[in-house]
Amino acid sequence: MSDAGVAVDDATAARAKQLAEDIQKAKDAGWTNPIPFNYETVAGGQPDVRDEGRDSANWLSDAVVYEWDDDFGEVGPPNPELEKVLYENPDMMRAGGAIQALSFQVIVNAKEEVHPVREFNEAGLHPVMLENVEKCRYYKPTPIQAYCIPSVLTGHDVVAIAQTGSGKTAAFLIPILSKLMGKARQLAAPRPNPAKYNVNTDRVRAEPLVLVVCPTRELACQIFDEARRLCYRTMLRPCVIYGGAPSRNQREQLEMGCDILIATPGRLMDFMQDVNRLSLARLKFTVIDEADELLSSGWEEAMEKIFQGSGIFVDNNADADHTYLMFSATFSKATRRLARDYMDEDFVRIKVGRVGSTHQNIKQQVVYVEDSQKNQALFDLIFSEGPQRTLVFVNSKVKCDMVDDFLYNKGLPSTSIHSDRTQREREDALRAFRTASCPILVATGVTARGLDVANIKHVINYDLPSTQHDGITEYVHRIGRTARIGNEGKATSFYNDRNEDIAEDLVKLLLENKQEIPEFLQDKVPAEPDKIEWHDNTDDESEAGDFGADAGFGGGFGDAGTDAGFGGGFGGDAGGFGDSGGFAAEGENKVASW
Repeated sequence: MSDAGVAVDDATAARAKQLAEDIQKAKDAGWTNPIPFNYETVAGGQPDVRDEGRDSANWLSDAVVYEWDDDFGEVGPPNPELEKVLYENPDMMRAGGAIQALSFQVIVNAKEEVHPVREFNEAGLHPVMLENVEKCRYYKPTPIQAYCIPSVLTGHDVVAIAQTGSGKTAAFLIPILSKLMGKARQLAAPRPNPAKYNVNTDRVRAEPLVLVVCPTRELACQIFDEARRLCYRTMLRPCVIYGGAPSRNQREQLEMGCDILIATPGRLMDFMQDVNRLSLARLKFTVIDEADELLSSGWEEAMEKIFQGSGIFVDNNADADHTYLMFSATFSKATRRLARDYMDEDFVRIKVGRVGSTHQNIKQQVVYVEDSQKNQALFDLIFSEGPQRTLVFVNSKVKCDMVDDFLYNKGLPSTSIHSDRTQREREDALRAFRTASCPILVATGVTARGLDVANIKHVINYDLPSTQHDGITEYVHRIGRTARIGNEGKATSFYNDRNEDIAEDLVKLLLENKQEIPEFLQDKVPAEPDKIEWHDNTDDESEAGDFGADAGFGGGFGDAGTDAGFGGGFGGDAGGFGDSGGFAAEGENKVASW
């Protein structure tokens, strides 16, 4: 054998030895063994990951819901087995003990003062909703919930802007469903009795009362899960439709009756083609979640059709009982234009903190890593942190597969998700990540918005998003997958000279949240760090038609309030409204513990 051949064999042997050592290190550190994807199981129509006590539906759209029997009165009887699935799932998100760190100034622009709710039992919710909220273990309203719930209950259209992980889904579902509870018999369309349902003869046209539109399949399924819990023991029946999964399954769910429809735009447009399958004539509420994403390039045409195409919304636009709600963590000019075009003139605008900001529950750090060193840096970082649920973001589908393969071959239990994966693969990857069978998920931006998985402790930006792909806005959404609803987490970003386009905004965000600025970014620190100016097209709201600064009232969760009218603070040393634990309004301090 030539010297060259011997060198190649030696190098191969060295790599194999190093790989074996890495795998053993991962095992010694407590990581579970990698689980290969079972394509045969998936091809047979079954999910690849099964865990006792968890919902085992073939598709997320087939997840079990409370089935209403016509013989029930106003409230159905308890179903202990279903309660275990809905409320005792070990993978459910729970509020954390650091909820006080979600202390933001809250600005509410409205023609009438909105009185925030301090306790769910003071909000005037339907008794069944109160019970379901308690079962979900929601103990105190978050800032966005405190203002959104009374706004919706009083019949106002709402534009709500709040940080990721602040409870926006519950903020719109709780008041909407509460208003419909007790009225479903009068408002809902006829549907078959599940106890006597015959798939061949009892099909009906779906005529939902609520439509929730969101940009991603994963987010749609998460909203559906929340709706399943909050609709428990009521006649209200939720359904979800999204692309990639068989339309037949989703059609069969709609044919059993649908009051709450959660949908992605593409699949919604498909179902709307057949008026005998889906009618929106009964709609009372339309919710646009992640509104700025849905109005970005590629979605605008679909959204315009949903709002005004084919006369679908003509009747509802003239219906005073119809309510529009738009939610997001960031808000563009296009989104504000849509609000002005379709919402009532007296819509309520709620802004929690600076638009596009994050919070201090996320410990952010930026480390300098050249592209050629990222794989090893990623392995070392994951290994140094110990076993925990970790989400790794990359910028391309090819790199997503490469990084997943690298980690898997290093003995780490990883999986991946991107838009080229089949929906079955995406659902299986998410299920494996959620149940911690594969506690490391490598993903593209497809999961940057709305992904709500419990106990994500670490978000790693293997690649930082470029300004061509939403830049700092994408970054905020990515790191918002951790430290949700009062939990704490960490976000680490690999930075090098290729990321200079995002550097200035990244430093501003770090300063805003009192995070450490690394030495290699010190030259990007503004001359006046205490007076940061943002130029992200979200905080310039002087356009005609937007509420002005003196048009409503302002307040703060954690601040003393403003001279604009109403002021208050959330958290504080005493855990109440106002810096001293009180509720401040027009200079008057009213003690009210939060």
